[in-house]
Amino acid sequence: MRPRSPFPARAFAAAWALAAALAAPARASAQDPSRITSELMARHVRALADDSMRGRATGSPELEQAAAYAAAAFARAGLVPAGDSGTFVQRYVVGRDTTANRRTAPNVVGLLRGRDPVLRGEVVAVVAHVDHVGVAGQGPGCMAVGTDAICNGADDNASGTAGVLALAEAFAAQPVLPLRSLLFLVVSGEEIGLRGSRAFVARPAVPLDSIVALVNLDMIGRKRPDSVFLNGWGKSSISDLVRRLAAQHRELGLDVGPDEEDRPRTPGDSDHFPFQQQGVPYIFFYAGSHPDYPRPGDEPARLDADKAARVARLAFFTMWDLAEHRARPKWDAAARRLNVAERKR
Repeated sequence: MRPRSPFPARAFAAAWALAAALAAPARASAQDPSRITSELMARHVRALADDSMRGRATGSPELEQAAAYAAAAFARAGLVPAGDSGTFVQRYVVGRDTTANRRTAPNVVGLLRGRDPVLRGEVVAVVAHVDHVGVAGQGPGCMAVGTDAICNGADDNASGTAGVLALAEAFAAQPVLPLRSLLFLVVSGEEIGLRGSRAFVARPAVPLDSIVALVNLDMIGRKRPDSVFLNGWGKSSISDLVRRLAAQHRELGLDVGPDEEDRPRTPGDSDHFPFQQQGVPYIFFYAGSHPDYPRPGDEPARLDADKAARVARLAFFTMWDLAEHRARPKWDAAARRLNVAERKR
């Protein structure tokens, strides 16, 4: 006769069920983007696009301040630094003052590890550029309007940068992370030829082959409050995913449609482009141009922070889905032939 257990049968069953639950792989809980609020977006945009930031031109002290602001936000969220020497900042060369002295500019890179022991080696990335065109008279791009000579760049692209910072905070607060890891990237040098994103692709914090998808946020806070353009429409399975998510989450109040400025061969006009050339499927959220672009009128007070928050929430659902499903997104074959450069190995 087997000895009787010192635990009552019901208690034993409950203990067994608890042990089994603890041993089982964690399941993703309901996705909660509630930290991405219009107030948070407006606060980030005001900090980045204040007159004191003087348009955040690449190479300026104010751009360095903006990068430090982004790095501090990543640190508060608890991201893993993925820049140079254990920091959040990756520096790249933008020129030389003399033969010996190189001028550099910052990218800001943070990582959240996914929960799956295998798929955490794959990455879903989100990028936005934090630089703008500075002050009238200091270089091309900014023209004064009356006595206002500061091109603040609230929509272009403090709005997208605010989105990346808010996404980092929202994902870091989830009780369970998705299967894949998430890379949060704030770049500079976009206004002078995508210099920061090109530098990251040339010296990535993670292997390029591990980046399964890229979300780009650039100018997401103006124009009609009920719609956003998708650049990359039909070029990969990601655009179908975003269309489905926008229909599923009607609380966002966003219709999505193809970017009228896109072409079958994608123009190299924003930071998804260097990644796309290397074969990374992408989607680019873009609210459209407006008369204040790029002029001093692109000020925080004119930004629709509520729309920017809703676009960022749609990006949250998109990133979650891409990071949670085991199948990688796929290029359309014809779009891949037009847009992906053959890599030299």
